[in-house]
Amino acid sequence: MLSPSKILVVDDQPVNVQLLKRALEREGLTVIPAHSGQDALDLVQREHPDLILLDVMMPDMDGIEVCQRLQQDSLHKNIPVIFITARSSKEGRLAGLGVGAVDYITKPIDLDETIARVQTQLRVVKVNREMLDLQRRLEEARRAASIGAITQGIAHNLNNLLGIVLGYLDLIKTNANRPDTVRANADNLEAAVQRIVGIIRQLGTLVVKSRLPTSPIPIDQLLKGAIARFRADARHEDPIIVDNSLGSLALNTHVEMFEETLGRVLMNARESYGSAHEGARPITLRTSLLPTLSPDGRVLAIMVEDQGRGIDPQLRDHMFEPFISSKNTVGVGMGLTVARHALRNMGGDLVLEDRPGGGVTATLTQPLERRRRTHAS
Repeated sequence: MLSPSKILVVDDQPVNVQLLKRALEREGLTVIPAHSGQDALDLVQREHPDLILLDVMMPDMDGIEVCQRLQQDSLHKNIPVIFITARSSKEGRLAGLGVGAVDYITKPIDLDETIARVQTQLRVVKVNREMLDLQRRLEEARRAASIGAITQGIAHNLNNLLGIVLGYLDLIKTNANRPDTVRANADNLEAAVQRIVGIIRQLGTLVVKSRLPTSPIPIDQLLKGAIARFRADARHEDPIIVDNSLGSLALNTHVEMFEETLGRVLMNARESYGSAHEGARPITLRTSLLPTLSPDGRVLAIMVEDQGRGIDPQLRDHMFEPFISSKNTVGVGMGLTVARHALRNMGGDLVLEDRPGGGVTATLTQPLERRRRTHAS
C-alpha cells in the first residue's frame, strides 16, 4: 500500500499552519509543520516532502531565500513549492515564480482552492516519478538486451570460427604428406585465428573509458594508414577516391585507434554493396573542417561515401547496436558499434546518413586539438 504524500507547510504564524494542517489531513495527506525558513530547510533534509507550501513573508529567512537555497540543493531542487503570500501584485508573483516556485496562492487562503492546487501538483509529481521509473526500466531493459546481443553474437561468431579452425586442423592432419596443401590450410587457419583475435580486440575497445594518449599526425598520412589497414582486411583493391582538401594539416589523435576506426567504416562502406554485387565497389573519402562552438576549437570531418544499397529503414534506429546486420544494408558485426565508441572516446562522433543519389555517407568527426580540461571546467 502506498504511503500518503507528505506536505511541508511553512508559516511563522502557527494558526495558519494549523488551519492548513487540518484541511490537508482531511484529504488523507501527511502534514509536516514548520514555523521558520531554517526549520523548513532542516525538515526537507530529514523528511523529504513531496510538496512544500511556503509563506513568503517570514522573519530572519523569507520564503524567497528558502526557495533559492532549495534550488541549490541537487537532491531536493525538484520538490514543487507553492508560495503563500499576502502580495497580489504581478511583480510579487513573478518574483516567486522566478526563484523556482510552481504556483502562487494569495491570502486570505481559500482552502478549497488550495487543496485543488496541491492535488494538481501532487499528480504532476506522480507522473514525473512514473516517467523517471519508466525511463530507468527502459534503460535497464536496453542494457540487458545489448549485453544479450553482444553475448549471443560473440558466441555465434566464435563457434563458427572455432569450427573453421578445427576443420583446417583436420585437413592439415589428413594432408600431412602434401606440403603445399598443408601450407595453404595453415594460411587459412591463421586467418581464422586472426579473426578471433580481432573479436577479442573489439571487446577490449568497447570497455576503454580512460582518455587515450594522443600525438599529432598529418591528415594525409592518417588516411593512407587507414586505407592500408582496410585493404589488408578486405583483400580487395576496390577504388577509393581521396579528396583531401586539408593536405598535411595535423590532427592530434590516437593514431592506431583512429586508423582502425576509419578502416572499419571503409569496410562497412564496401559491404554495403551487398554480396550479390559484381564489379568494382567505389568509395569516396573527403575531408573538411566544420564550423563549431566546441571548446576544443576546429573539428575535422571525414566523409566516407558509397553507392551501395543504403540504410534499411527497419534498421535505421539500430545501426550502432552490436551484431545488427542485413544483406541489403550497412551494419555488420560490431564494426559500427566499436567505431562510434572509439570516436566518442576521443571527443568525436560517427553519423550515418542517406546519400543523395543512393548509398550512404558516414561522417567521422574529431577535434583537431583536444585541449586539457582543468578540474573545475
